[in-house]
Amino acid sequence: MANGQDHVMRELLVIATEWSIVVIDFLALAIILVGTVEAFIVGARTMLGSPTGHERRDVWLRYARWLVAGLTFQLAADIAETSISNDWESIGRIAAVAIIRTFLNYFLERDLTEVREKQREAPEHRPYPPT
Repeated sequence: MANGQDHVMRELLVIATEWSIVVIDFLALAIILVGTVEAFIVGARTMLGSPTGHERRDVWLRYARWLVAGLTFQLAADIAETSISNDWESIGRIAAVAIIRTFLNYFLERDLTEVREKQREAPEHRPYPPT
């Protein structure tokens, strides 16, 4: 009897995890979509105005923050997916995607840090929009 209950509990866990993965992936997509639309609108407005290097950099810096957030959510979904994967091929595929996302996240974070340091060196610069 315990074996049957264990199987039912495992199936419920798998179903809950699959739904969680879908929700987390949807949230990641929403974050990336909102960031992309914002970057397009603010970027277009900046380009049509009299853009300075600081204004353009601020648009891309803010966009990079959105992308980092989206990638972080996608990585969370990948981690959850590994908990229900049964075969090494699936785990290998998920691991490859997770590694790629982790590297993208790392390089985006590094670029964000470099830009923040440059902004600290130029105290007269005020980012738009405020962060």
